[in-house]
Amino acid sequence: MSLVFFGELMLRLTPVLPQQQLIVAKNLSVDFAGAETNVASSLARLGSKCQFVTKLPQNPLAEHALASLQQYGITTDNIVRGGERIGSYFIELGCSIRPSRVVYDRANSSIAGISENEFDWSQILTGKTHLHLSGILPALSKQCAAESIKAVKVASEMGLTISFDLNYRRSLWHDSGLARDYFSQILSYSSLAFGNAGVMQDVFAFSPKANDSKCAAQEIGVYLYEHFGVDAAITERVHHSANQNTLRGFYLRAGKVFASTDITVDILDRLGTGDAFAAGMLHGLQQKWTADKTVQFANAAFALAHTCYGDQNWLNESEIMAVAEGQLSGHIIR
Repeated sequence: MSLVFFGELMLRLTPVLPQQQLIVAKNLSVDFAGAETNVASSLARLGSKCQFVTKLPQNPLAEHALASLQQYGITTDNIVRGGERIGSYFIELGCSIRPSRVVYDRANSSIAGISENEFDWSQILTGKTHLHLSGILPALSKQCAAESIKAVKVASEMGLTISFDLNYRRSLWHDSGLARDYFSQILSYSSLAFGNAGVMQDVFAFSPKANDSKCAAQEIGVYLYEHFGVDAAITERVHHSANQNTLRGFYLRAGKVFASTDITVDILDRLGTGDAFAAGMLHGLQQKWTADKTVQFANAAFALAHTCYGDQNWLNESEIMAVAEGQLSGHIIR
């Protein structure tokens, strides 16, 4: 499978000392990430052919960003150059009762300032089989929303499958009703949606009635299937502290729910972990695994991503599969 990802690539800045607060940090580590590139890097690591599409300025930071993608084997040929800046975000990793914090500095980024017809989607998508994008890009500007809708429309007409991650960032939207409108249009062309109970409440004002997590996931899946005709992959996080969560995943297909085994994990860095779940799901579907095997693999990727610093990861299939099959002891490998 040859996949295309459309979104924003951002500069990530994190205090060099783990869990240090930004207010006292003197040194910051540099990396590049974004919801869509995180999925692409994981899938490239797992052997998929991945291409990322965005707009970046002409400056050394953007060149560093491109190199960060290319180290994973991600193709960057259709990245448009121009605009003034790359968006950035600062991460303060939490500890115990102190939560993690993200500070964004992304206004007026190059991708937010795109104009009509900068991307030739017919050319970009020729020979490709799948398009993935998220709800973050439509929040950046009206043209980003229009371009996201155009991309999925062209992809659908060309016969690609489409996945859409219902990422909803409250700080980026002034009106959740507008998010609902854009998300609904994109979902109407999609075949798979990624999400959780929080985004369903925030965007669609839908809350499952069931207390049982499996039944609640099924309600979400039924809602998305009845309204948009999409399958759904749902994550659930039981929060114990900033350093420990219990994770589970669900895959809803044709009205049937497939649930993973719970995994409790101690956390180094939880940024980008949902993207690891999405990559795990897409990988299993590409491999034509059973639904049960796919969701177990995706949840294992989700869990393992919490144990690595950085949004993007280098986990391979055998490492993820070992956890999916229940190898959770963490014993040293020699």
